[in-house]
Amino acid sequence: MTNTIRTAALAGSLALIAAPALAQEVNLYSYRQPELLAPLTDAFTEETGIKVNVAHLDKGMVERLEAEGDRSPADLVLTVDVSRINDIVAGGLTQPVQSDVLTQNVPDIYHDPDGHWWGLTTRARIVYASKERVADGEVTTYEDLADPKWEGRICTRSGTHAYNVALTAAYLAHHGPEETKTWLEGVKSNLARKPQGNDRAQVKAIWSGECDIAIGNTYYMGKMLNDEEQKEWADSVRIIFPTFEGGGAHVNISGVAMTKSAPNKENALKLMEFLTSPKAQEIYAEANFEYPIAPGTEPVDLVKSWGSFTPDDLNLMDLAKLRPEALQLIQEVDFDG
Repeated sequence: MTNTIRTAALAGSLALIAAPALAQEVNLYSYRQPELLAPLTDAFTEETGIKVNVAHLDKGMVERLEAEGDRSPADLVLTVDVSRINDIVAGGLTQPVQSDVLTQNVPDIYHDPDGHWWGLTTRARIVYASKERVADGEVTTYEDLADPKWEGRICTRSGTHAYNVALTAAYLAHHGPEETKTWLEGVKSNLARKPQGNDRAQVKAIWSGECDIAIGNTYYMGKMLNDEEQKEWADSVRIIFPTFEGGGAHVNISGVAMTKSAPNKENALKLMEFLTSPKAQEIYAEANFEYPIAPGTEPVDLVKSWGSFTPDDLNLMDLAKLRPEALQLIQEVDFDG
């Protein structure tokens, strides 16, 4: 059976499904574009006969679910950052899910202890470094980013963006608030320009000579290498996997959760179990240049070529709880100012 994908924009009507739920379908609200999920949802439909309806939301998922309440057609939500999925959980919009399949496929640090969300793939928050202007070994830890030797040499997107808030929350977990604030002040003083743009824009800035290193997610390297215009940017840098002193590299997840109102609960569980399976995780990881987390799975060769790293062992739910304090510290130092 061919998988059907329906998209919806937040502006204007966002009705995903007007008719009553059918027995052989499942409805997914996603921060990821449907075309990126198509290899997964097509494979699920082929295997089970269950149709997957995907509504892509750029933002406002919590508000959408709150407005719909018990009438929401959404069975599952898929996000690309643990803080976003935590916002949905904290809003009382999900229900716990326990399954031997999920427990087998998802390591403990990549799911909520109470079963409200489950990780699918990971990405690392790394340093992109100029091949020409940064020597091997010049930066090895996140703590190094505050070293005065990088004054005027760092680029990054907004400090209040979810990806950087998550990194700051991890720093906070390792070092406490005083050291984290000092670190943020140090990184800010080393910026080559005011925080702006997305992660790929930082790599472009390295290529153009505005800065020498930048903070970004690993998967953007794959996306740039597959873009004719951006390949030149990607070729100008190499990936460095920093670690926390006494810890590992900061990682974040793509995750899935079942909504509190899920009208197709049985089908939703089947899709959750499929998404965490080694087969599906490798499909998803290949499509998005991420790292699968199921035991025995491997990233694609391109991702492997970037090098190996040891993920930090902090539970991501614990980091999500530190997000408000991390954001407050970012704002206190006026990081984007």
